[in-house]
Amino acid sequence: MMRSLLRVSVFALGAVAAHADSALEHLRVPPGFTVELWARADNPRAMTLGAPGRLYVGSRSGHVTAVPFDVATMKAGRPVRIAAGLNAPIGVAWRKGDLYVSSQSRIVRLPAIDNSLNTPPRPELVSDRFPKESAHGAKFIAFGPDDKLYVPVGAPCNICDRDADGFANIMRMNADGSGLEVYVRGVRNSVGFDWHPKTGELWFGDNGRDWLGDDTPPCEINRVEKAGQHFGYPWCHGGDVPDPEFGKGKSCSNYVAPAWKLGAHVAPLGMRFYTGSQFPDEYRGALFVAEHGSWNRSVRDGYRVMVARLEGKRIVSYTPFIEGFLGRSDAVFGRPADVQPLPDGSLLVADDTADAIYRVRWNGTRTAAAQ
Repeated sequence: MMRSLLRVSVFALGAVAAHADSALEHLRVPPGFTVELWARADNPRAMTLGAPGRLYVGSRSGHVTAVPFDVATMKAGRPVRIAAGLNAPIGVAWRKGDLYVSSQSRIVRLPAIDNSLNTPPRPELVSDRFPKESAHGAKFIAFGPDDKLYVPVGAPCNICDRDADGFANIMRMNADGSGLEVYVRGVRNSVGFDWHPKTGELWFGDNGRDWLGDDTPPCEINRVEKAGQHFGYPWCHGGDVPDPEFGKGKSCSNYVAPAWKLGAHVAPLGMRFYTGSQFPDEYRGALFVAEHGSWNRSVRDGYRVMVARLEGKRIVSYTPFIEGFLGRSDAVFGRPADVQPLPDGSLLVADDTADAIYRVRWNGTRTAAAQ
């Protein structure tokens, strides 16, 4: 009965999303902050900055968009479609003038893109060594401090053991596609990650499995201390929840526990450490997380941007930063998919349901010591 009800909820979510107006009038930010519509983009997912005045945006709809902006005012110009006909190119990563774009089984590159927005180059193949399965096949990508491109490979199922087939991991490779290797294992479906600005450690989100009820298992934020670590999937979830099918005979203590347990089904996607100076001091080094929101929970959860504050290598609090994407009676006005700081320290938020990119600015009073 529960599964039937949840399928009805999925249909209802699609119906709401298809007719959703901009979420802007519903959004709430902490005192001193302002949120505004920055740009319109079709199904914006992951974002990355290119050369000064360039933002690139992936999508699930087969295309990639560039948003030029004024580096003095941060005002966005007219979005330009620079690639089309790709397979769920949600991931974008910029390196030395080239834009890398993910798809379900390939990574391609748009060379020297920054000055060619109106006449974009044809995508060049970097690597096609990734599985073709569509389930959890969309890939967030980013270059790490080691100048390697990190590429997650999600499990091709809700719950299954496909580690030996190269699933449920985060991989990395050189910029030319060589040296592909598994970096960490036991990762069900990571769709966002970033590196700590001081330690260089990778922090990533992981979407927990479905059909164990409304409140279990938790989605996760994880911290990688070293290559080769295993984060539990499919044997263990959330650090202490053995899987009812695959966890028999396994001990959760053998796997890396989450740095922070999120709500079940909240679906963490893009996340970025804040290194700017515009926001108040308590946000320096904090981790902003876009919770895309549940699709199979009887009462929806997520649908917000959260902020995790750290002390050293520990998360000590996890609180809402932007709310209002989810209204009364589970009305869906938007679904945050990624966050991206701009050079002036303001924060962009991609909303793939309202087809919008918002900008959050600090307008509050600053003390002399904080200026």
